[in-house]
Amino acid sequence: MYNFEVEKPGTLAEATAAMAGEDAQALGGGQTLIPTLKQRLASPAKLVSLSGVAEMQGISKDGDALRIGGATTHGAVAADGNYPALSALAAQIGDPAVRNRGTIGGSLANNDPAACYPAAALGSGATIITTNREIAADDYFQGMFDTALDEGEIVTAVSFPIPQAANYQKFVQPASRFALVGVFLAKYADGIRVAVTGASNEGVFRWAEAEAALGDDFSASALDGLSVPADNMISDLHGPAAYRAHLVKVMTGRAVTAAG
Repeated sequence: MYNFEVEKPGTLAEATAAMAGEDAQALGGGQTLIPTLKQRLASPAKLVSLSGVAEMQGISKDGDALRIGGATTHGAVAADGNYPALSALAAQIGDPAVRNRGTIGGSLANNDPAACYPAAALGSGATIITTNREIAADDYFQGMFDTALDEGEIVTAVSFPIPQAANYQKFVQPASRFALVGVFLAKYADGIRVAVTGASNEGVFRWAEAEAALGDDFSASALDGLSVPADNMISDLHGPAAYRAHLVKVMTGRAVTAAG
């Protein structure tokens, strides 16, 4: 490691002010950032811990939407139950240590291409709320480890519209507990959303062809004849591109069956 400053603000206003400083990095649960620092892959001069900001914690239901504070842990989301598919997804993240420290805001800000929450946010048509604005999930995710966040902008909360039915299917990469391929499917009155994580070199994405087919026939058989191109799929020692492309269809079918 190396020398750096640590600030632990108690309010959102204090956190925003601390992030305005030069070379400051927000620290959620630290499940990604701390290992990154240890490997010298990042070297911010100051870490701003968000764990003490009460305004960024907690879960509340507002009509047909679930609002989750950015500093809320995976474990708290898993225990909530107001959005069962989302709680089930959170319960599959990492292990108990990760779930008790990692936060939803940290995961969405990092946007790991194999993380689970990006699929939930995109699949639900969620709104990411920051210190500056509100961003639709369709506009928020912009590629592998890339988001619409500006320098110093903090994810303070996420608002999830609760669907009529939903399910998350995760093909686990056993060593990391990340998704080799994960599919989050949600059915709303105005249509179906299918979001895929772990598969693409572009990060999380929506499978539009499946959404259209399932909108006409909400059954696994509606996917017959569909396929995901392998051209831009991730290929590594855990699975080649064609295998991941195949898994996208398999996991989507399972999600439809489980949700239906």
